[in-house]
Amino acid sequence: MSIVVEGVSKYYGEQKALDNISFGVRTGEIVGFIGPNGAGKSTMMKIITGFITASSGNVSVNGIPVEGDNLEVKKQIGYLPENNPLYPEMYIREYLGFVASIYKSGIPLKKQIDNIIDLTGLAPEQNKKIGSLSKGYRQRVGLAQALIHNPAVLILDEATTGLDPNQIIEIRNLIKEAGKEKTVMLSTHIMQEVEAICDRVIIIDKGIIVADEEKSNIYSKIKHSKQIIQVEFDKDTLDSSLSEITNVKSARRIRNYVWLIEAESEEDIRPLLFNYAVKNNLTVLSLNKQESNLEDVFRQLTN
Repeated sequence: MSIVVEGVSKYYGEQKALDNISFGVRTGEIVGFIGPNGAGKSTMMKIITGFITASSGNVSVNGIPVEGDNLEVKKQIGYLPENNPLYPEMYIREYLGFVASIYKSGIPLKKQIDNIIDLTGLAPEQNKKIGSLSKGYRQRVGLAQALIHNPAVLILDEATTGLDPNQIIEIRNLIKEAGKEKTVMLSTHIMQEVEAICDRVIIIDKGIIVADEEKSNIYSKIKHSKQIIQVEFDKDTLDSSLSEITNVKSARRIRNYVWLIEAESEEDIRPLLFNYAVKNNLTVLSLNKQESNLEDVFRQLTN
């Protein structure tokens, strides 16, 4: 395991931020670490990176105890915190050179800077001061400083905040590429981002892990009693008559001859909708059942 967390708790005064949590992250794995605001995500990431200490429990990165040899751990990690602290008065190349010089990787400084600017798409703005950059480009600078020393582990807290849709796709691709040979732990509020790039999902709520599953298995955590179905008939019918179908909780017309049906049942209600159509001399033109997504799992587990 590249990251090992064992029985970690964290208190701020009498407030418990983390409650005896344990998990591991393998090399080459991209893990989405998600939860509501105040769930303990940033606290856990700060403990892994050595910025704060746990009240109890143990954390190691690539076999090195975080508290035992903190500087050695930090050499292994690239960290992009949520608030992305930068020096606005410094130029991009100047700042990246400053960060690279701290790590003393032995790679020529100019080569390091040129490589990371190319990798993170900073070339068009590379001669500007950080303070003059858009929020999206400042986020790229934050990601560049996390990657510049070629760390084995990447800890990214809200990595795509402030980016436009094109930039988000570029950064996601960059994270996926990095994840082929690095350990990546990604915290985000964007569920589509987790679904797009993560191999595994850890959900934390009130300082406790409520789910830790491979992405393909995470949907098993959701109760499948709720169904949302969009149906289109060839002519009009009544909302009230649709609502009388067994287990249908609501029926709402969203446009001509198209209804959104919400039902509570373990059984698929689509056959009942077909029967309703036959009895009322209607033809079903389309019938689509909305599949569960990560947002549904998140809401059920953290509600």
